[in-house]
Amino acid sequence: MGDADQKGIGMSFEAPCSSVSKRSEDLEEVHLVKVAGYDFNRGLDLMALLKSFSTTGFQASNLGDAIEVVNQMLAWRLSYEEPAEDCPEEERDPAFRESVRCKIFLGVTSNLISSGVRDTVRFLMEHRMVDVLVTTAGGIAEDLIKCLAPTYKGDFSLPGASLRSRGFKRIGNLLVTDNSYQRFQDWIVPILDQMLEEQRTEDVLWSPSKVVARLGKEVNDPSSYLYWASKNNIPVFCPALTDGSLGDVLYSHSRSNPTLVIDIVQDIRAIYSEAVRAGPRKTGMIILGGGLAKHHVCNANMMRNGADYAVYINTAEEFDGSDSGAHPDEAVSWGKIRGSAKPVKVHCDATIAFPLLVAATFAKSIDRSA
Repeated sequence: MGDADQKGIGMSFEAPCSSVSKRSEDLEEVHLVKVAGYDFNRGLDLMALLKSFSTTGFQASNLGDAIEVVNQMLAWRLSYEEPAEDCPEEERDPAFRESVRCKIFLGVTSNLISSGVRDTVRFLMEHRMVDVLVTTAGGIAEDLIKCLAPTYKGDFSLPGASLRSRGFKRIGNLLVTDNSYQRFQDWIVPILDQMLEEQRTEDVLWSPSKVVARLGKEVNDPSSYLYWASKNNIPVFCPALTDGSLGDVLYSHSRSNPTLVIDIVQDIRAIYSEAVRAGPRKTGMIILGGGLAKHHVCNANMMRNGADYAVYINTAEEFDGSDSGAHPDEAVSWGKIRGSAKPVKVHCDATIAFPLLVAATFAKSIDRSA
């Protein structure tokens, strides 16, 4: 053993220097929450498990915060606010104020309708739990296609060339047959023919949301969220109606019937009015995924100086400057979310996070004994 090693024996180590360790503040004095997960020794209690997310950390805590924000949306009543000095006499009536609730906008990307999240969206539409829905063309077509033929679970690694030769299309790890799209075309073309006839004989001017409402009425299938949206008069906006298999059918139909007009300007007025004319109501946004559905909901709320509540659930990142990955604070800078709001972004696949969020919020309000 060398001299240096011998000198080390029995040495007492001094406390780390100040450049390594600092004296800690008392965190309990600043009222921070202690981290703790769910104790399964308590047995399996779904509501208690979901409640524990807020103290678990990482994205579980973000989901816990999102649950709290959505429950605030659902709990809010105009009666919680003091009447404005210049408000109409009706708004001073206590019963009226108690009846006025938060107006909820839901944005959903098409892949989620391809997945089983479609059933969660259908539940919300069936029970009138949201007021406005925005989706993409696939979010319309995939709902209707599922009424005609099932979508199947596949695998992310299935080779595209082999699938194409066998008549399958892959959506992530989901599979849809070419026959499904053919059935969809066979079903929708007669409806487009009838819509064209109504345009000619009744001066009907179609918009994307009117087309969607008509398809929801025609499908007559309670498994469809569009069926329930039509039945409950919940507007479904799809500003990119042509971007998908629905657009393919419109293209094919227009070759022999080129005069069908679908006016998008009607819908931009309609969705902006949904926000602007919310009146004294607060508005809330729940946005699953990114892209057009996210931006369209946010932009509508910009017209009323921002939503009061906002929850994003997506896996996109902000480093490329896209709106899909933009954090809520970027929307605050545009006036799409109010500065007084406490928005939450959950960095998670919505097929995991959204059903859990609904279980801890909307689903709790259903009276099962009725």
